[in-house]
Amino acid sequence: MTQRLQRLLLTSVALCGLAIAAPAVAQTDMGQDSGQTELPPAPPEIPAPAPDAAPPSDAAPAPGETPAPPAAPSAPAPNEGAPSGTMPPAAPADPAPSAPQVPAPEEGAGAPAAPGEEAPAPGTGAEETPVPALPAPPASENKTGSQAGDVSRATVTPPTTPQGPQSVSALAESLLDAVVNISTAQRVERPGGGIPPLEAPEGSPLQDFFDDLLRGDEGPAGRRVQSLGSGFVIDPSGIVVTNNHVIQDADEITVNFADGTQLEAELLGRDPKTDLAVLKVSADEPLASVAFGDSEAVHIGDWVMAIGNPFGLGGSVSIGIVSARGRNINAGPYDNFIQTDAAINRGNSGGPLFDMNGNVVGINTAIMSPTGGSIGIGFSVPSNLALNVVDQLRQFGETRRGWLGIRLSAVTDDIASGLGIEGTKGAVVVGTIEDGPSADALKAGDVITGFDGKPVETSRDLPRIVAETPVGKTVDVEILRKTSRETDAEPMTVTITLGRLEDGEEKLAAAGGEEAGPGEETGDGGASDDATSGGDAQAAPVEVLGLTLGALDADARSQFGLSEDAEGVLITEVDPGSNAAEKGIEPGMTIREVAQEEVGSASEVADKLSEMKESGRRNALLLVAGTDGDLRFIVLPLD
Repeated sequence: MTQRLQRLLLTSVALCGLAIAAPAVAQTDMGQDSGQTELPPAPPEIPAPAPDAAPPSDAAPAPGETPAPPAAPSAPAPNEGAPSGTMPPAAPADPAPSAPQVPAPEEGAGAPAAPGEEAPAPGTGAEETPVPALPAPPASENKTGSQAGDVSRATVTPPTTPQGPQSVSALAESLLDAVVNISTAQRVERPGGGIPPLEAPEGSPLQDFFDDLLRGDEGPAGRRVQSLGSGFVIDPSGIVVTNNHVIQDADEITVNFADGTQLEAELLGRDPKTDLAVLKVSADEPLASVAFGDSEAVHIGDWVMAIGNPFGLGGSVSIGIVSARGRNINAGPYDNFIQTDAAINRGNSGGPLFDMNGNVVGINTAIMSPTGGSIGIGFSVPSNLALNVVDQLRQFGETRRGWLGIRLSAVTDDIASGLGIEGTKGAVVVGTIEDGPSADALKAGDVITGFDGKPVETSRDLPRIVAETPVGKTVDVEILRKTSRETDAEPMTVTITLGRLEDGEEKLAAAGGEEAGPGEETGDGGASDDATSGGDAQAAPVEVLGLTLGALDADARSQFGLSEDAEGVLITEVDPGSNAAEKGIEPGMTIREVAQEEVGSASEVADKLSEMKESGRRNALLLVAGTDGDLRFIVLPLD
C-alpha cells in the first residue's frame, strides 16, 4: 500500500529568552491517505516518525526499516540547499538515502519562524500549515506576590477587594451645584478718601490664609470687593454654611452659584470660637443642597473629597484621605480638627469635606503651609462639632453653650503624684467662679474624669463636651477628690446644673475678669471673700524650697503690679538654681494652697511643708497664682 510521505515540521519560538519547540503537525490517521490534518495536544517531546513513514525523497525505506537515531544538528553541507519555502533541515549524522535522519529539536536548533507567521510545509510550498500559538502564561491575582522565607513574614490580612475609589466623577458632579463661592464687600472710610486693604480678622486660625485674596480692585465710591472663600448649601430654602473669618466685618455678602447665579446673602449668625457662620439667600426655586454626615464614623485612611473655590478659580475638586483626627492647632478652645491630605488652598476656606457617600463630614478651615499653597496638610472642623453650632446660629442667631464655671489645667505626672492618683487622664480643677454652677460642687484639686456619661481624657476635651451640652441640663460629673493630706484621691460623683457660657463671659467681663481661653472655661477663678488680703504684714521673710516668702502688703502689690483682690502668700525671691525656678515660679506670684489646704501667711506655708516632710511625703502640691491671677498647680520635691 502506497503511503504518503510524512513530513515533519520542526519550529521553535523564542519566549522570554527561551526557545520552545512547537508540536509537529501530524496526520489524523497514519494508515489512511485522507489528506486531512489536525493539531494534536503539545507532547513533551517530538515523537520519532512512524515505522512506515516515507523519507524526504522519492524512494521509500524497506518495510519495517526504522530511521537511525538523530545526531546533533549541524549546518547544511556546502552545495546542499533547502527546498523553497521550507525550514532548512539539520544535517544527518549518517546521510543514507534510504534512511534519512530526523533530528530531535533542541534549544536554539533550527531557524525560528517569526511570531505571527505561518511556516509552510516542506515540499512544493503549495500547502501552508499555521504555527500553533503559544499558550498564554497563567494570570496572577497578585502580580507582586509574597516572597516567602526568612526575610519577611506577613501577619496582617489585607482586604481581598481593591481599596480606594477608581473614579469619583459621578460623585463630584452630583455635589458641585451645592458648593458656592462667597464674595464680600466692605466700605472703609479714612482721611483722603482712600480705603485700606481688607484684613483677616484678628485671632483667626487663618490669619494669613487669604492675605493674597484680600487685595482686591478699587471700585466705585470707595468700595472694595473680594472673593474670599467657599461655602455650601444645607437646605433647599437657601441656608448656607461658611467660615466666620470669610464674612466677618463685611458690609455685603454675595453667594455665587455654579451656574453663574449671584444672590445677596443675609447673615443669620456667626461663632468665632469654631470659626463658623450661617447665611440665608432667597431663590426662586429650591436649591441643590447637601447634608451633614457623622464625623465620628470617619476613620484614618478613609477617602474624602474637598470642593471649593481655590484662588477664586471656581468650583474645584480634590481628593485625599483622612490623615488624622482630633488635631489641636491652637486655633480656639474647641480644636478637634480632621486632618486631610486632600488639596486645600486659599479660597477653599468654608467649603465642605465630603465622605464617599456625599455627606459633609468637615468644613475646610485651615492649612499648614510654608509656601501658601497646599502641601497636603489641611484641617476641617468636624461635622459633629459644627452641627450643634449651625443649628443654634440658624435658630437663635447666637450660640448657647453649656457652662460649668470652673478653670482647668492638665494633669501632669507631678500633679498626679501630688494628688495620689494613677495616670494623667482627666482635667484638674484649679478654681471655681463665685456663684457659678460648680461653686458648691467642685473645688481646686478635683480631677474630672467623666462628664454626663462621656469620658474626659484630657483638659482640652472637657470644654468641648460641656459646650455641646444643653444649657440648664443637670449632669453627673465623675471626679477624683483628695479628702485629706494623708490619703489618696477617691472617686466620687457630683451633680451640677449647667449655666450658659455666654452669660458667664458677660459676668466676668463686667467684673473685670478674663474671657475663657483654651484649656479653661472661665476667667480669673474667683477669689474667696474670707481669705485675708494683708497676710502677716509685719512677719520676717521665710525661705522654703528655694523660695523667699513675704508679706502681701500695699508696697508689694505696687512693686509686682498685683491687683487689690490678689490673695495668698507672696513669693518675693526665687533661687535661680532651685526646682521652683525650673518649674517656672517667679517673684510676684502668690501661693494659695499647700496640699489642697488654704494658706494665709509665710509661716503657715513653712509649717505645712515641715509637717509633710516629717510624715514621709516626698513632694508638695502647691496652688500658685501668677501676677495676672492665672492659677496652676506646681509640684515641688521636699528634699
